[in-house]
Amino acid sequence: MDRIAVIGAILEQPGLSQNVFNETVSRYRSIVKGRMGIPFDDEDVAVIALTLRGDIDDINALTGKLGNLPHVTVKTAMSGVLNSPGEGEKS
Repeated sequence: MDRIAVIGAILEQPGLSQNVFNETVSRYRSIVKGRMGIPFDDEDVAVIALTLRGDIDDINALTGKLGNLPHVTVKTAMSGVLNSPGEGEKS
């Protein structure tokens, strides 16, 4: 059962973690629906927001992998279970 989720990530010293961060996100591209990144060059920090739609196990797996990267902090917000197309509609 799918959910909508947003992962917020802060990369401190992004030069040390950005490549592996991007490679990890790429492995989950089937659930990634949007991505926004904002560099704070003067502070040597990057902020990235990922919007996802997928199974809770895939969302949690991606969150865990990103959160285990050095110099990366992540937080996730997740919706309740979504209805499948046609589910919940009355004829």
